[in-house]
Amino acid sequence: MPSKKLYRIIFTNQGKVYEIYARNVSSSNIFGFIEIEKIVFGERTSVVVDPSEEKIKTEFSGVTKTNIPMHSVLRIDEVDKQGISKISKADGDNITHLPGTVYLPKDKPKE
Repeated sequence: MPSKKLYRIIFTNQGKVYEIYARNVSSSNIFGFIEIEKIVFGERTSVVVDPSEEKIKTEFSGVTKTNIPMHSVLRIDEVDKQGISKISKADGDNITHLPGTVYLPKDKPKE
């Protein structure tokens, strides 16, 4: 039986770096966005609780589908094994932001 695809999505949001795992990633119907569905979190098989994973799990609680701006996505990888979802502080040495504007409309004609 073939295994289900699993994606690791790393993106920035409000000065933090998010790393999440999901089953479906595609371009959104909303221009300039990436659609992420079926977000996956680690199973609780032990008493140890990772506070960073709990924080991101709470943030995405009840979310069935999310749209992330394309320019916020740093990386999308298809992976074999799930790691720990987490939110970390954006370190300026490791992250370079793309320009914020993806689409520039033409100038309006002067009257």
